[in-house]
Amino acid sequence: MYLKKIDGQRAVTLPDGTVLTQADLPPASTRRWVASRKAAVVRGVVYELLSQEEALERYSISEEEFLMWVRAVSDHGEDALKATAVQRYRQL
Repeated sequence: MYLKKIDGQRAVTLPDGTVLTQADLPPASTRRWVASRKAAVVRGVVYELLSQEEALERYSISEEEFLMWVRAVSDHGEDALKATAVQRYRQL
């Protein structure tokens, strides 16, 4: 088995025992951001699978947008990342 050489970690173990790998992150070409993809990027940064700077560059997102995702997850959980729930959670 051959592994592609990458900088940084290949995988991290999350507090619930699951393993998050580079392969679990969305592709760099992602343009349609659903809640599960946003959550994967947030988890990847929070658990140091990739740095925030790497995530911003890889996915071409602004720091402000990324910090909104992090704030939504920390305040209300991953359901707050769903587009249909944005208004409900912003009113709280």
